[in-house]
Amino acid sequence: MTETGLKKQLSGLHLWGIAVGLVISGEYFGWNFGWGSAGTLGFLVTTILVAVMYTTFIFSYTELTTAIPHAGGPFAYGLRAFGPVGGFIGGFATLIEFVFAPPAIALAIGAYLNVQFPALDPKMAAVGAYVVFMGLNIVGVSIAATFELVVTLLAIVELLVFMGVVAPGFSFARFAVNGWAGSSEFGPKTISGIFAAIPFAIWFFLAIEGAAMAAEETKDPKKVVPIAYIAGILTLVFLAFGAMIFTGGVGDWSKLATVNDPLPQAMKLVVGDNSGWLHMMVAIGLFGLIASFHGIIVGYSRQIFALGRAGYLPEVLARVHPKFATPHWAILAGGAVGIAAIFSDNLIKLGGLGLTANIVTISVFGAILLYIISMAALFKLRLSEPDLPRSFIAPGYPIIPGIALVLSLGCMATMIYFNLLLFGVFVAMLAIAFLLWKLFGKRSVVMIAEPAE
Repeated sequence: MTETGLKKQLSGLHLWGIAVGLVISGEYFGWNFGWGSAGTLGFLVTTILVAVMYTTFIFSYTELTTAIPHAGGPFAYGLRAFGPVGGFIGGFATLIEFVFAPPAIALAIGAYLNVQFPALDPKMAAVGAYVVFMGLNIVGVSIAATFELVVTLLAIVELLVFMGVVAPGFSFARFAVNGWAGSSEFGPKTISGIFAAIPFAIWFFLAIEGAAMAAEETKDPKKVVPIAYIAGILTLVFLAFGAMIFTGGVGDWSKLATVNDPLPQAMKLVVGDNSGWLHMMVAIGLFGLIASFHGIIVGYSRQIFALGRAGYLPEVLARVHPKFATPHWAILAGGAVGIAAIFSDNLIKLGGLGLTANIVTISVFGAILLYIISMAALFKLRLSEPDLPRSFIAPGYPIIPGIALVLSLGCMATMIYFNLLLFGVFVAMLAIAFLLWKLFGKRSVVMIAEPAE
């Protein structure tokens, strides 16, 4: 193994655990902010549209992941299809998504812990989460992935338990009351709200594509990646709709539209403040947040590692630990940015939204851009490299990838319209990164010539 080599240690079950675990915190919090824009019924429409986008995207994205199983994921696809600038767009869009998602999740971990321990400062708890899980990721990818699988399974069980416990208190009438953007009737405001809520519906599925960044460390990726991805998206679609509908139908949903812990607050309405079910929800529900937090650290570290190895970032970030064979400097660098974001209230509280909602939105801008560049790369590589070995072929080509691309472009356009100031922040980040690459990066980017074996 070289100083910049990664070991193949992960099974298909590990990869499924990473794919679901990366995302599953999105079922626990963050999505509920969409109710403030669209209402419950309007947001249900938004979520259906986004679920279609993600399902078609994953069925298409899997073709790229199996053909080019590389730690850079979208960076590698953009680089292979469009050269160094395409690699930059794919890589840094992914990096913004994966570096800004963890602080939002860490703040939610702090909020959950604060329910159980009111004297605990949520921000300090968030920093503590970074320290613990960066350390776990440095110790080894196999240990980290096994831990990810265990906490993901616990998080899934907890979501199913939540649905079962609140089911007796569920009423669709309560879910639907004023469900069209605060009105009882569908109208122009509803349409606006449906589009404004897109970032929060995306949060249900955000980061599933990050499993591609573990493909280089997966045994037989051409066989196991399609199974892991398809099983993962089906699992997440079921859990997303279940969590959203049951949460909205147990009381006044408008009071849950601005909190970081909507599921425990919804359960309180059914079982009361002192129920053992509630304490179990807070305790075990943390596993959902931990699964995503921990998994996204795997994702951002591999993206930083790949960008350093290719020459977009300093080469030191592509070094692996001599004992644990993990990209330890990349893990620490991404964590430093995330911790800074946690304490950047005045810089990130823009547009009248809260810190968590704005971090989510910036992360989603990165995600949508990487979806666009990935689907564009799929079409380009079909034309420029028709003989590239593809163990999995996107079904319904070009219609299914075309749907994913069109919906991604639509999501980007509506997000820009409703979040112009935050889009400016996102563009500024990309511009600064591009300038630093041109000034200090390698003059010749390392191209992806052959799929990693």
